[in-house]
Amino acid sequence: MSILDMTAVELAAAIRNKEVTVMEATEAVLAQIEKSESKYHCYVTVDKEGALKQAAEVQGKIDAGELTGPLAGVPVAIKDNMCTEGLLTTCSSKILYNFIPTFSSEAVLNLQKAGAVILGKTNMDEFAMGSTTETSAYGETRNPWNPEHVPGGSSGGSAAAVAANECFYALGSDTGGSIRQPASFCGVVGLKPTYGTVSRYGLIAYGSSLDQIGPLCKDVTDCATIMEVIASHDTKDSTSVERNDTDFTSALVDDVKGMRIGIPRDYFGEGLDSEVKDAVLKAAQVLKDKGAIVEEFDLSLVEYAIPTYYTIAAAEASSNLERFDGIKYGYRTEEYEGLHNMYKKSRSEGFGAEVKRRIMLGSFVLSSGYYDAYYLKALRVKALIKKAFDEAFAKYDVILGPVAPTTAPKLGESLSDPIKMYLGDIYTISINLAGLPGLSIPCGVDTKGLPIGLQLIGDCFNEKKLIQTAYAYEKARGVFGRKGDK
Repeated sequence: MSILDMTAVELAAAIRNKEVTVMEATEAVLAQIEKSESKYHCYVTVDKEGALKQAAEVQGKIDAGELTGPLAGVPVAIKDNMCTEGLLTTCSSKILYNFIPTFSSEAVLNLQKAGAVILGKTNMDEFAMGSTTETSAYGETRNPWNPEHVPGGSSGGSAAAVAANECFYALGSDTGGSIRQPASFCGVVGLKPTYGTVSRYGLIAYGSSLDQIGPLCKDVTDCATIMEVIASHDTKDSTSVERNDTDFTSALVDDVKGMRIGIPRDYFGEGLDSEVKDAVLKAAQVLKDKGAIVEEFDLSLVEYAIPTYYTIAAAEASSNLERFDGIKYGYRTEEYEGLHNMYKKSRSEGFGAEVKRRIMLGSFVLSSGYYDAYYLKALRVKALIKKAFDEAFAKYDVILGPVAPTTAPKLGESLSDPIKMYLGDIYTISINLAGLPGLSIPCGVDTKGLPIGLQLIGDCFNEKKLIQTAYAYEKARGVFGRKGDK
């Protein structure tokens, strides 16, 4: 097996056993980036010099017995909305084109403590606003399964980098499906943890009550292992939760006998591609054959999820993005008359169309006279959606469904119709509104040769049930990967 085909856990084991050095692994992946980056454009910044320096330091610590963890020495890519000390962090926006943070996000620090080698920062939809990684100020990322198609978004750069072997695993962030949907489109595993499990400190905020950092990786074992490293209680994040059940690798058990799995009928109606539907139901049958109890049920309020999500997310975005004013850091317009004109021109020139659209929508729903009609109503519906999931989890251990209504669309198809792009998030956003964990695992390929993702949803703090279900399915499914040249 070549170095690049190894999973993160396999590579770390090979490094521990002195079969491969950290430097060899880093050089191999940097060579792969050089070879295929012009084709896929997964990164905004590749820190070749820094990665090689880190590799030498990490190897020294491994040799000295200071680093013995299951991810020590493994190169990783970081989504470009997580602060990395001394390394350009742009959120794929012109407004942060020159921003170099003086600190690192907590999730990145946790990886560094575990011996990760940071390769660089991955491309994304600008400020995580989009579902295709086409709204980036630095150009779109392409899907490694077919470069004519999108990789999904907003963590499309991270998902594509894993699929193209341009890293061994990556971090993404998920506000309304931004880890799970690109994982589905790129044929990799992606997990959005329960809200508060991974610190948001150092994550440049989009929707503060919805954002959560999680892994994008090659298999479920990597997913559980990465989660053990990045999950931590952080006093610097007021929404961080103290948990003592983060031994996620203990859930890597090939057994779903007696597990109750619910399939929402509402997720299999109009708008769902027939090939996606068949692949997801076939995966459900696999779990049933392994002893799970699988049944359909009605999950109410699905039709209200999209207006609720976009009202709340846009409101929080308009507030969070106020800080980008051209004064303290980032882009500032060159010609202006007075302070207000400078604010207006800097923000007009610095933000892209989709970000402006969501800021304006958010400012509107928070404005006097509309706050009660839209924003407060959305918060009430959010509570009802959480209640509907609570009722479902009183009966089921796991909810199973599709990640997206279709496989990856062609480049340019979604940007011309923002509403259509928003509707593509129908199956993922409720999980963020309810703060639940959700996992995407590949379950098939359509006739165009594009991957199909299976979504598993758990109750709060029940990531282990998702990992166990996904692991059992993965064992039955066998190896899944892109055919041909990598």
